Amino acid sequence: MNRRELLASAAAVAVLPAAHAATPAEQANSLYATVVDEMMEQYPEFATSLGLDSGAKAYLRSRFSDRSLEGRKRRKEFNAGFLTRLEKIDRKALAGLDATNYDAIAYGVRQDVAIDQRFRYGDSTNPYTVYQLGGAYQQGPDFLDSQHPVESKDDADAYLARLDGFARILDQESDVVRHDAGLGVIPPDFAIASALKQMKALRAYAPDKSVLAHSLVRRTGEKHIEGDWGAKATAIVGGKVYPALDRQIALMEDLAKKSTHDAGVWKLPDGDAFYAMALENQTTTKMSPAEVHKIGLEIVAECTAASDAIMKAGGLTKGSVGERLRAMFLDPKFRYANTDEAKEKLIADLNLKLAEVTKLLPQYFRTLPKAGVQIKRVPKYIESGAPGGYYQNATLDGKRPGTYYINLRDTAEVPSWTLPTLTFHEAIPGHHFQISIAQETNLPLLRRIGGYNAYVEGWALYAEQLAVEMGLYQNDPWGHVGQLHDAMLRGVRLVVDSGLHAMKWTREQAIKYYADTLGDPESGAVSEVERYCVWPGQACGYMVGKRFILAERDRARNALGQRFDLKTFHDAVLKSGALPLDELKRVIDGMIAG
Repeated sequence: MNRRELLASAAAVAVLPAAHAATPAEQANSLYATVVDEMMEQYPEFATSLGLDSGAKAYLRSRFSDRSLEGRKRRKEFNAGFLTRLEKIDRKALAGLDATNYDAIAYGVRQDVAIDQRFRYGDSTNPYTVYQLGGAYQQGPDFLDSQHPVESKDDADAYLARLDGFARILDQESDVVRHDAGLGVIPPDFAIASALKQMKALRAYAPDKSVLAHSLVRRTGEKHIEGDWGAKATAIVGGKVYPALDRQIALMEDLAKKSTHDAGVWKLPDGDAFYAMALENQTTTKMSPAEVHKIGLEIVAECTAASDAIMKAGGLTKGSVGERLRAMFLDPKFRYANTDEAKEKLIADLNLKLAEVTKLLPQYFRTLPKAGVQIKRVPKYIESGAPGGYYQNATLDGKRPGTYYINLRDTAEVPSWTLPTLTFHEAIPGHHFQISIAQETNLPLLRRIGGYNAYVEGWALYAEQLAVEMGLYQNDPWGHVGQLHDAMLRGVRLVVDSGLHAMKWTREQAIKYYADTLGDPESGAVSEVERYCVWPGQACGYMVGKRFILAERDRARNALGQRFDLKTFHDAVLKSGALPLDELKRVIDGMIAG
């Protein structure tokens, strides 16, 4: 499947007979198709991640996006131009799904343009360009290894071209970092320190032993593609990539001398407004930091009480709930050995858990994803700064499955009682389920590949709760404690995120609250809190979205009574694609009325 085939129906709309005036719905669908085409040109990596870089657009496979200051300027101009084109369409003439599609797209574009116009730094609600969770150094090697396909000589040549481009985008991002630093936008000292640790881990290997060269050698060997790929890749790594990486390391070491320990974005130019817009962007609500903080405290109290009851029933009675959770983290009976062999066993056990939940899905869902899902370790060279788990979408044709990444830097951070919930969240019925179903709908491609944090993460957190209702913890009380721990974690996130960015909490204050409440090992608490420091508002979308979906389910059940069907509700939520929460409410209104 290539991009042209996917857009064939939309392209047909653009070739209407001269006698036929395009309807507003046809105009909108034609615009969406055009914009997707333009986006793929701007973001070739995205085209690759979706499997849309083949056929006439195969040249995208050899490119990286432009990460220069000029590239950032063009992206802002693109957003503004898209909004102008969108607002020329008669919204009042749209109805049903056409109206939903328009409103969902317009909401995000208007937010992007508002942020672009207000701030001269950052990328949307990400204030920093190079830090422990972002930047080409952090994303590029894994992208080349896990997403860039190597099936033919042309693919291998495209890999080399991208490897050459990798050096260029490192320098481009360094220029952006210098520009933003001139505005007073410098990551906190601990974020820079973690980024430097990962950069140096990437740089530590001889060019021929680097993951960048080894990936191409390994995969061309597996596919029996003739050529001295190792020598070619090694020359680029040693001659271009490492020098660019060295320049970026030197830049970040220099910035570290100027950085402060202040953790929140309040310290940045117009920082309070930046956080307010980030919070709105990530939750698709107008909730204030104070409201977010209050809800977080309430959720922590609720989950603490529920955990306490299960713990006491299991004979775990001494100390606060946080102290008892810490004891569970330390209990050897819940821990895998911190060896590669034991980590392989851990992943094998997770696959068994996926098989268990998959058998139950038809009882709760009418629509199931066609794409498969695989479980992988977070690559070792970025695991020190990466989150505990995350999901990478499948290609649109399903040839590359979705991937649930789990961070196994230290198995003490992932005792067995925490693993079922993480798996339900990242894979099935969480992220893989929701994202794959969206990609497999007949929605406009722009809707299928788009997302809103509160909806996407809210669904994954709802999936954790649904696992309880599916009986997956019926014979696993400690796993149920794990589910409550993770729900409490999302409450903690509301407290900590608003604390850091609106109430000027220190990093240490946030880590202490986090660790005392949840019992997590300090290493896990540190990486989580440092994540919130550089992704303002993002951590708030989870619980806001989950509470909204649960409330909508209750509203539909109360309205429909015996006519309420859970499978129909799930179809309404999932097959509408990712939406702002108010738009999701209107979809459920339609389900109830229908």
